[in-house]
Formats: sequence, C-alpha cells, structure tokens
Amino acid sequence: MPFPTVARAVELLRQAKTVVALTGAGVSTPSGIPDFRSPESGVWDQVDPMEVASIYAFRHDPDAFFNWIRPLASTILNAQPNPAHIALASLEANGRLKATITQNIDLLHTRAGSRTVYEVHGSLQKATCQGCHTQVDGWPLLQALVKTTQIPRCQSCGHLLKPNVILFGELLPALTMHLAQQVARQCDLMLVAGSSLEVAPAGDLPLLAKQAGARLIIVNLQPTHMDRAADLVFREDVAELLPQLAAPFMNK
Repeated sequence: MPFPTVARAVELLRQAKTVVALTGAGVSTPSGIPDFRSPESGVWDQVDPMEVASIYAFRHDPDAFFNWIRPLASTILNAQPNPAHIALASLEANGRLKATITQNIDLLHTRAGSRTVYEVHGSLQKATCQGCHTQVDGWPLLQALVKTTQIPRCQSCGHLLKPNVILFGELLPALTMHLAQQVARQCDLMLVAGSSLEVAPAGDLPLLAKQAGARLIIVNLQPTHMDRAADLVFREDVAELLPQLAAPFMNK
C-alpha cells in the first residue's frame, strides 16, 4: 500500500467519475456526539444495548429506552456540523461526491448541506406512532423529551411514539439500504470516514464497492477489516483531513 498523502487522495478524487462516502460515528465525535464502541467513552461502555436500545426493550420497558436516549437527544440537539460534515457537503455541491451513506442518526450531514444522504440506521428526523402509524416531526419531540420525563405519545391515539432510529432486533430500512448498496456498486471511489466497519451490513459496503472495481480511501483513527484492501488509509482526525481533501474542489 502506498504511503497515504493528501495529494494522492486528491488525485484519486479528481480521477473518479462517481464518488460515494460512507460515514460512521467518528464523523460526529468532533461535534461532541459520543460513538458507541470506544472503550470507556463509548455509549455501550455504560449500558447493555439489549436492555435499553432493542425493539424488545422499547416495547416492554419504554421508560428505560427514553431514559437512555434523553441525554443523547440533548447532545444531538446542541451539536453543530463540524468541518468533516461541511467538507462532504462541499464535495457534493462541487460535483465530486454523488452521495453520502451514513450509519449516524444525528442529521448533521443534512444540516451541513448534504442533499443525497442515505441514513441506513434511520434518523431522529421523524417519529412513528406504534398504534396508528402516524409520523410526526422528530425535532419538537426531542426538544420536549429533554425538558420532561414523560414518555412521548401520539396525540391522535395515545400510543407510544418511537423515533425512526433502527434498534437492535429491527430490520434496516429496506429501500434506503437497497439504494446504498446500489450506489456502492456503481461508484468508482468510496471514501470511508470515521467508521470502524464493524456493523453489518453497512460495514460490508466497501467490499461491495471493491468487488465492483472501485478504489477505496479510509480515514479512521482505528484499524478496520478493509484496510488491506484500501488504496489509501489515513489514521487521522476526519475533521482535519476531510477539509484538506475538499479544498482543491472549492468553487473559486
């Protein structure tokens, strides 16, 4: 594997006809949102995910679920897009990036200006009634959630409102995942940013891209199982490196 340089990564971006980004929690940690698996600081280091963040837990002990998600919701409400989000939005706006596939639920890509975003683990943008299936805006729900200990309920039928995030035991959104797999197969360069690639099937998308002949750039502080297959691997902060990759493509 060649020594990774910004110049070489920019060259690959310039040569590519179809670039797709895949992002994970590491893209949002510079915005103050904790990831899930880092030792000591990760969300799952504090609680058992099956007890608070599974669909079974949501249905049988909704208090535990909402008590868990309340501080995370508060953090997300106060978070702002960081330079990594902004760099990806800039690459899209300047025609270098076709789409961003993200494992994150925090909406920061959209808030940064990205237009084509596939949220394969769902998002907090909407919530769905578990009785009548009415969808409501998720942002006011989050704001109310952090101000009160009450469980959010549907104003129409009184059943629980569930944020449209994918919990353990739930299937991923079929259409979104299909579109993500489709663009992964169609791209000739995939840029992985801030993902450990440990969670399937999203973590398998770089392999789909490579099997279809795409080049692969990985920017992640920790090793991933796809490092040996990558064309370039950067062990750097995404908020520092991605703006350097985007800068040459900025409209003058």
